[in-house]
Amino acid sequence: MNYKTDLDKLRHSCSHVMAQAVKELWPDVKVTIGPAIENGFYYDFDKKAPFTDEDLATIEKKMQEIIKRDPSFKQSHMTRDAAIAMFRKMNEDYKIELIEGLPDEEVSIYHTDDEWLDLCKGPHVENAKQIRAFKLLSVAGAYWRGDERKAQLQRVYGTAFFDKKDLKEFLKILEEAKKRDHRKLGPQLDLFNFYQETAGPGLVFYHPPGAILRRIIEEYIVGQNVKRGYQLVQTPHILKGKLWEISGHADHYKENMFYFMVDDEEYAVKPMNCPGHILIYKSKTRSYRDMPIRFFELGDVYRKEKTGVMHGLLRVRGFTQDDAHIFCREDQVKEEVMKVIDFTFDVMKDFGFDNMNIELSTRPDDYIGSIENWQTATQALESALKEKELAYQINEGDGAFYGPKIDIKLKDALSREWQCATIQCDFSLPKRFGLEYINEDGNTTQPIMIHRAILGSVERFFGTLIEHYGGAFPSWLAPTQAGIIPIREEHQAYALKIKEDLQQKGLRGIIDQRNESLNKKIREGTIKKIPYLLVVGDKEVQSKTVAVRKYARGDQGTCALDTFIEKLDEEVRLKKY
Repeated sequence: MNYKTDLDKLRHSCSHVMAQAVKELWPDVKVTIGPAIENGFYYDFDKKAPFTDEDLATIEKKMQEIIKRDPSFKQSHMTRDAAIAMFRKMNEDYKIELIEGLPDEEVSIYHTDDEWLDLCKGPHVENAKQIRAFKLLSVAGAYWRGDERKAQLQRVYGTAFFDKKDLKEFLKILEEAKKRDHRKLGPQLDLFNFYQETAGPGLVFYHPPGAILRRIIEEYIVGQNVKRGYQLVQTPHILKGKLWEISGHADHYKENMFYFMVDDEEYAVKPMNCPGHILIYKSKTRSYRDMPIRFFELGDVYRKEKTGVMHGLLRVRGFTQDDAHIFCREDQVKEEVMKVIDFTFDVMKDFGFDNMNIELSTRPDDYIGSIENWQTATQALESALKEKELAYQINEGDGAFYGPKIDIKLKDALSREWQCATIQCDFSLPKRFGLEYINEDGNTTQPIMIHRAILGSVERFFGTLIEHYGGAFPSWLAPTQAGIIPIREEHQAYALKIKEDLQQKGLRGIIDQRNESLNKKIREGTIKKIPYLLVVGDKEVQSKTVAVRKYARGDQGTCALDTFIEKLDEEVRLKKY
């Protein structure tokens, strides 16, 4: 038994039961597709009125009725013409379009006995009673075939498990995930917001606490790069369109780019930093003694993401990549890839991630360069993973158009995967741009280019951190590390001294000077998830102490001010959790 395969089969069968339930409840609704996905399934429907939460409950009830009848899932085959005629009679236009796009003369149909049928290649469970534990989760908008120019559909998400215990555990995690949703916590903690109506979708505005946290992340990653021999560079946000023609982006990525005209010449806002780093490499003669050359940039890039796919900080139109390009000799590729892997693991450990999955993505259908170079590049990445003795999965056909890649996915506190680090091996762009170095024999040789990001993008990593910690950041990352709460007006002077002493150590403190009750100040400081709250009154002023409250742990007792600052400073320096 393959658990994942069997679970996908169960979920796909559940999506069919859901579609049957919808058709029984709303006969005029048109059905499209309903696959199993990572954590469940969905089915897309063409329905004029939107589904409501009450509708989901009604659909679930109807699904239970269908399951109780226990229809069997049976497969049959029909000719294309017969299937088109049948679905035309059923007024199922989307099924007809799907069939017309299939290459085979015969199509597969699945029936739940004589109750309902659907175009589907399967497989399915034997009968509906095997679907014992399921739940419909939400409704979202979706375009037919992901094309915003086509009909907007309603996507109903659900999940299913083999037993109710697993379903209950999943729903518990789902509730916790809702509490950690960065789109909710970002504005709540005053970290960031989007002003879509006035500024445009997918463009992030960082408020003061969020800007502080972002700067902490950026200063950290810059320091880590410098420590490992990377040279800092900075490249323009706009470049001539001809440059993107040479790189291949104009042919393979243009639909994701913003183009505009200047003095009758085409320019593009950069979606990637690679061509800029290439031009810096080409600015002087390079020798084999110089290799490897590592350029690093916190590069702002912009991509024309469709409105329907943007998702908080995880998918935006404007973002910053912690982008680096390593120009090296072919015999250095494996060692450089191994160093990047070590770099990634070190960084993620500092940020509190110790569980990661690795994928090796191979040549896609839309690619540039020779198959021979693709094979060499893929072997270089794979040999680095094998030498590091790391487990990995092959992700067929999901490489970048210019080279294969290693993707390192983080697992957060709820065991959810987040795509961050990527390592791409590229023979193609150095050839297209005519990159060279002088080898040991005095001849010119083409270098290999490794594209590399550790965080992936600052925005996505920011969102990942929010959800991993639920907004309760460790003290080294917290925008405010200590909230100082004077009980009365006469304690303000001592509160100011505490803040100044914290600042002398490079620590971040704020004073709550409002004329509010102590309990309200403590409650609101807790809502803001500040790691430490320092309460000061007569006793603390006289003894030069602070009454310490730690987030999620409550009252920690009274501590000498100097001692507290020393402990917090150590906690921050050592990145303790």
